[in-house]
Amino acid sequence: MSQIIQAIRGMNDILPDEAELWEWFEDSVRDWLRGYGYRPIRMPLVEPTPLFARAIGTVTDIVEKEMYSFTDSLNGEQLTLRPEGTAGCVRAALQHNLLYDGPKRLWYQGPMFRHERPQKGRYRQFHQIGVEALGFSGPDIDAEMILMCRRLWDDLGLEGIHLELNSLGQIEERQQHRGALIAHFESHAARLDADAQRRLHSNPLRILDSKNPEMRDLVEAAPKLLDYLGADSLKHFEALQALLKDAGISYQINPRLVRGLDYYNLTVFEWVSDSLGAQGTVCAGGRYDGLFTQLGGKPQPACGFAMGIERLLMLLRERGGKAASHVPDIYIVHQGDQALRFAFVVAEGMRDNGYTVQMHCGGSSFKAQMKRADASGATLAVIIGDDEAAAEEVTLKPLREAAEQHRVAYDQLADAIGALLFEWEDENGGI
Repeated sequence: MSQIIQAIRGMNDILPDEAELWEWFEDSVRDWLRGYGYRPIRMPLVEPTPLFARAIGTVTDIVEKEMYSFTDSLNGEQLTLRPEGTAGCVRAALQHNLLYDGPKRLWYQGPMFRHERPQKGRYRQFHQIGVEALGFSGPDIDAEMILMCRRLWDDLGLEGIHLELNSLGQIEERQQHRGALIAHFESHAARLDADAQRRLHSNPLRILDSKNPEMRDLVEAAPKLLDYLGADSLKHFEALQALLKDAGISYQINPRLVRGLDYYNLTVFEWVSDSLGAQGTVCAGGRYDGLFTQLGGKPQPACGFAMGIERLLMLLRERGGKAASHVPDIYIVHQGDQALRFAFVVAEGMRDNGYTVQMHCGGSSFKAQMKRADASGATLAVIIGDDEAAAEEVTLKPLREAAEQHRVAYDQLADAIGALLFEWEDENGGI
């Protein structure tokens, strides 16, 4: 017997019990985003490799080590499974001239792919909600996005998520800071690990994001980008902080917060949980005003963030959250050839009346079918034998209430079910 083929490590199946929680979360997110005027957009899973190299930066972990890239066998084009969503969203906005009539608030969801060592909260196929505000300048949209996140945590009942904030300024300010960083790290060259040595002259800002504990004090002593911000960048950052304070949002300024993508400028932020260990960031983003020009378009201000669905669901499960069970109102039990044919008529008729119906399929005895009906969680069983079918009647049996079963004409069944459910809801003070 051949061995069962397994899923790729780090690319996980989402089974029905868990998928119901995903659907509940996604429904909550749709309602939340609709409340802020965001509209959905859907981009391909596969994009040209140069899109990510140009947008994210060639000297980043994502582009250097983590992308799933391949050559199209038909035309030799270099293609990549998307590792993040912002680049594709901006590409779509440019390609279809979405901003011709003004700024746009957009959102998307779906799988992203990065080739890295799977661990708790970090997978090779992971899922994100991405939110992008394209064409908006000023700190007000930055503040709105942070307020949005706080509202979602409240809606989901999540606690212990705190905000970290920083400003990356503009490119000229980062260039000045870059020179100071290189000088600092060169003076301690013997203490740099292999990654830091490789990035020292190509992307020294990324050294600040090092997770190597042996370099922690060296990173802490490095020059701070905030000290190199010009008047306009400081004004933007201070205005953002004022808006957050007015809204009652607490935050911590983290001068080492640089994010892992090169397109960011000015505001960057992360929402971090202490409950997820090393993979504590559940939502992150910031401004990327230069990305439109990086991808060949006219300059446009922009801001966005992405949240990891898997990590947020881990927090929901930790607090005991689960989706409501999807149980049918009615389970149809039938015995006999004529009963089977009539059962299909009854099932579709009850669905036409708005009830959820599960009909027994696959044969088996009346006793076994009744066990299945009870296990389904259904409120009522509709029992059909050949004699009921011949009379166009059914037997209605309550499964969750102490009430007698009784025969009902098919043309009165929907009203009879409605009356029973209303009576039980009224007795129990509503549902």
